[in-house]
Amino acid sequence: MHFVFSLFLGCTGGADVICVFQVYMACQSMLIVLIGSTPKYQIEQQDGVSSSQRVVFTEDIDTIVTEWFLIQQQAYKVSLAGSLFFAGLLVGNIVFGPLSDKIGRRPVYLTGLFFEVIFGYVTAFAPSYEIFALSRLLVGLMNGGIGLVCFVLAQEYVGKSYWAMTGTLSSMIFAVGIALFGALGYFIQPWRSLATAANTSGVLIFLLSVTLPESPRWLYSQGRTERAEEVLRYMALRNGNAANNLMLQRVGAAKAGNHGKSSGGVLQLVIHPVLRLRTMVLMYVWYACSLVYYGLTLGAGDASGSRYMNVAMYGLVELPAYPLCMYFINKHWAGRRKTMASFLCMAGSACLLTMFVPENTGETLTVTSLALLGKLMVSAAFNIAYLYTAELYPTVVRNAGLGVCSMSCRVGGILAPFVPSMRALHTSMPFTVFCLSGLSAGCLGLLLPETLNGPTAETLEDLSSPTRSRVLESKVTERCAGRDAHVSEISHLMLKLSQVKCRSARNSSGAT
Repeated sequence: MHFVFSLFLGCTGGADVICVFQVYMACQSMLIVLIGSTPKYQIEQQDGVSSSQRVVFTEDIDTIVTEWFLIQQQAYKVSLAGSLFFAGLLVGNIVFGPLSDKIGRRPVYLTGLFFEVIFGYVTAFAPSYEIFALSRLLVGLMNGGIGLVCFVLAQEYVGKSYWAMTGTLSSMIFAVGIALFGALGYFIQPWRSLATAANTSGVLIFLLSVTLPESPRWLYSQGRTERAEEVLRYMALRNGNAANNLMLQRVGAAKAGNHGKSSGGVLQLVIHPVLRLRTMVLMYVWYACSLVYYGLTLGAGDASGSRYMNVAMYGLVELPAYPLCMYFINKHWAGRRKTMASFLCMAGSACLLTMFVPENTGETLTVTSLALLGKLMVSAAFNIAYLYTAELYPTVVRNAGLGVCSMSCRVGGILAPFVPSMRALHTSMPFTVFCLSGLSAGCLGLLLPETLNGPTAETLEDLSSPTRSRVLESKVTERCAGRDAHVSEISHLMLKLSQVKCRSARNSSGAT
């Protein structure tokens, strides 16, 4: 089965369309950064009326802030709209994942994309803030759901040996989408026009996605083997290969066995001692990655200089991160654990250094350049976290583990829009939060075991193997100290016995 999917490396009109969808996701994720930016303003006293004040915006831009006067006591509504989007992502991950497992990837993806485009236009033409905020929640709901589904769909369109490549390619296109959104905002500055233009790309993606086939892997897992063969023949034809005699092995009992294995998966993350410790550490790592990543990105509009250039730079700076992490994680002296922890600590250190650099100095080392460095590092760590987490969980609970970590990630995203607004307390407060989050997550990540060149656990019993159960090694060593001492004593006695036998054999030989 693996050979078949590797042979038909991804439908030409399949995985590539799914990857391009990341541009639309990036535009929706970054929309609040530009349309919610707060221009400089003054509050003037009106002549003849002592208690009446008038707000005068000194910067000529059109945003939701200028239209609905979201300043002072109302300023929190901008961050709230961003948090509602990420809250929608959280709910979408929970709802759409199991739904796609039940009724299929393609119908869930197309339906979600259709409604996301509809709600995106509601955002652009919202008559009031309340409608705008509700539409952001619904866009996030659809975005989070189909984002997860299309990631799985892209992986299932290609062979397993190409999974890392398609995952990294999707992340790189998302970064390019952020940069393109910054350029789009520069040329289209009125917020309603910008929201309309950014959402229109979703219409094009939807039209391209209509012809996508269902995932052949999902069809095969559901016992619909003939339909899976038809899809594979279609994919082979699109790639210029002939597969007229393609036959897949019929599935029957295997399907029921898989369902039995997956039951109680989430509960095992709490009950099993090794999985419980791993899950606690990974949940915090994902939370910190999301908080720092989205916090730095959403704060791009408030940084010094052109807000449009800052948004574009915060996207482009991610591109070197992916080749970097792919290089280091495959080196025996670095591996997954040390590389992820190092990138997180360097991201926290970069944020720490921003507190000692004055703004608008005109020098090479500025707050913005250090923030960009932090974004590069946390992007690399975030990319490693996906791969590392999948390798740390056994196959029977891998989806459950990734789902729990993804939920923790969305909690960080929900809180991220409020962190840049902490500048009102102190200018260095946001970077203090990012610094502590990055450093603490990096240190905790060192407690996890290395997975490079190691066997992947398939069942919970595999975690009990001495070569695989090295999570929090100091803890395991303490628990097993007594048992190891007992084993050592037995080994010593067996060695003595073998020496006695050898002497007896030599004596007998000499006597003969």
